[in-house]
Amino acid sequence: MLKKTSIQKTALMLGMISASLLCLVASAQAQELVRLGNLKFAHYGAVSYIKEIAPKCGIKVEERVFAKGLDAMQAVIAGELDVGAVSSEAVISARASGTPIYLVAGFAKGGARLVGRADLGIKSVKDLKGKKVGVTRGGIQDILLAAELAQNGLTYSDQPGKDVQIIYLGFPDLNQALLGKNLDAIMQSEPYSSQAINKGFGKEIIKPYDTPIGEPVRTMVMTEKFYKEHRPTAEKFMRCFVEATKTFIDNKELAEKYVRENMFKGQVSHEDFVNAIENSPYSYDVTAEHIQITTDLMQKYGIGRMAKPPVAKDWVKTDLLEQAKKNLNIR
Repeated sequence: MLKKTSIQKTALMLGMISASLLCLVASAQAQELVRLGNLKFAHYGAVSYIKEIAPKCGIKVEERVFAKGLDAMQAVIAGELDVGAVSSEAVISARASGTPIYLVAGFAKGGARLVGRADLGIKSVKDLKGKKVGVTRGGIQDILLAAELAQNGLTYSDQPGKDVQIIYLGFPDLNQALLGKNLDAIMQSEPYSSQAINKGFGKEIIKPYDTPIGEPVRTMVMTEKFYKEHRPTAEKFMRCFVEATKTFIDNKELAEKYVRENMFKGQVSHEDFVNAIENSPYSYDVTAEHIQITTDLMQKYGIGRMAKPPVAKDWVKTDLLEQAKKNLNIR
């Protein structure tokens, strides 16, 4: 009788261990890890917020923040990320070089501004003749600047001798150079352009949305492996993205608090944030047509140096986005 009871206890214990292991496996499956690359800009805030609501979506999101889109894409190429939130030109360049990625959503639009030194009185793009203009190399602002100068009949180079001399600097450095009067104008991203204006050393010349690109779309990409081989997790992530974006669109106070306090640690003022988001609203969508126009202009102006530009319709895949929007009743 004792022997039987001992066997029963052992069986019960083994059963409990098996049940615990099954729970652990189920928990791990319910909390799949998604490695996300992001940038530190106001309009990237909803993407960053995904990690805060990820557990309720059944996933865990590990965010890495990069200085610029090309750096994030290098991490994707190296297999260190599953998803990346970057501007379109970095994604297009990566796809052109053979990186197996799909463009799956757009998370913000606009986000660029041509800002001149407040003391110079520059009122139009044509007034940039004979001036030094700063921009971040390879970014969407680089493409917009090239398109604006070209359609206004101005020649440009990073060497002296053309109508406009281009100076390449990182985003924060552009503001410092404008403040120090080392540059006459900058093609800048948000919230930095709003900060330059609000602090009084910069003045808006134009929002550069009159080129064939229109308002540039900031894009989200997934590796083909993640998209194809981890489909259930990819679906959960996209639903989480749509929910985070809807939250930021509907709850402006939460969006501001999160961006100013969590992302920028109080370095961005209320006015900076409001002005930045007015010029770079959160969104969901992207089209193959928009990406094709951007690709064509990159090729035209020699940005990205693509031997074989990718055809947008072959790698813009918005099915996960459309499914997530439908599930959350978003049109």
